[in-house]
Amino acid sequence: MTSPAPLDDMFRALAEPRRRDILRLVADTERAAGEIAAEFEVSRTAVSQHLTVLRESGLISERREGTRRLYRARREALRELQKALDGIWSGALDRAKALVEES
Repeated sequence: MTSPAPLDDMFRALAEPRRRDILRLVADTERAAGEIAAEFEVSRTAVSQHLTVLRESGLISERREGTRRLYRARREALRELQKALDGIWSGALDRAKALVEES
């Protein structure tokens, strides 16, 4: 399993709603920074900062093509997040089952 620090970084990155929206935009397809910025009513600088946080947390990758920067979600990172959330959910279900069985 991955050490907690990278997962903590991912969860912190996703705490901001716009970053979750950006991640959804690049989940299935690679998009240019300008294309991503056009989807939001904030400055390109603000979107660039969000992209940086997502990239540094490991949730998205960046590829340069000439002067363009292209972004895509990292499937491995999304799988790590899903595994962590499944573990949390599974633990909660186990505790609920134990409580019901005690009754």
